[in-house]
Amino acid sequence: MNSLDSLFSLRGHTGLVTGASSGLGVECAHALAIGGADVALVARRADRVAALAAELAEKYGVRTFAAGCDVTYDEEIDRTLALVRGQLGEVDILINNAGISPTGPAETFARDQWDATIATNLTAPMVLSQRVAARLIELGRPGRIINITSVLAAYGSAVYRLASYTAAKGALANLTRQHAIEWARYGILVNAIAPGWIPTEATAGGIAKPKYRERMESFTPMGRLGTSEEIRGAVIFLASAAASYVTGSTISVDGGYQSW
Repeated sequence: MNSLDSLFSLRGHTGLVTGASSGLGVECAHALAIGGADVALVARRADRVAALAAELAEKYGVRTFAAGCDVTYDEEIDRTLALVRGQLGEVDILINNAGISPTGPAETFARDQWDATIATNLTAPMVLSQRVAARLIELGRPGRIINITSVLAAYGSAVYRLASYTAAKGALANLTRQHAIEWARYGILVNAIAPGWIPTEATAGGIAKPKYRERMESFTPMGRLGTSEEIRGAVIFLASAAASYVTGSTISVDGGYQSW
């Protein structure tokens, strides 16, 4: 690895991004395409991912594929992976980004919202990672799995009431470490990215409220919120040869939020 290209190029790889219809999922997809990977985009909003697939193909000259998929159903995961394999080849970079974050007081939090959050934010990454890793192990091929957790994986939220979200993201952070331990012998490296307070389509409404925004900024040493594009560098690094000795780690993209 004696050149920038050999360190960070993703050409010859196939990535799959869940929750790719908006927010950080879109930026993860851009990051993989910038690196030269072919990219499969998965989300429930099939029209959104189809539009993004066309954009990435035109802008970066990579092959793309879009599929509508609800990752909380195993049969949809299996169907989608088979479609991706047929269109782009074997997935060797998986980014588990799909997530939901319902709010509400812990003492009255609805069971159905809890179950939906765990299914989307924790169980789906487990199933997807399991499917992709098992296939790579069978083929004797290395791979990369990147889980999008949160700064709230390590802390409770002092801004919103997020019992199910913080529980799921904390568990996903530990699942990242467990998978890294078990799959390192096969050359499958598993890491996480923990974004801080970054406005996205899903969070814009809450962040727009001055009392919340001021609190987020005051808790962040850099004194500002992040931008969604600022996650791209971490994605490219963890997916590339530059991270060949990195597994079980979490990169925080949070303006120093966890440094207090």
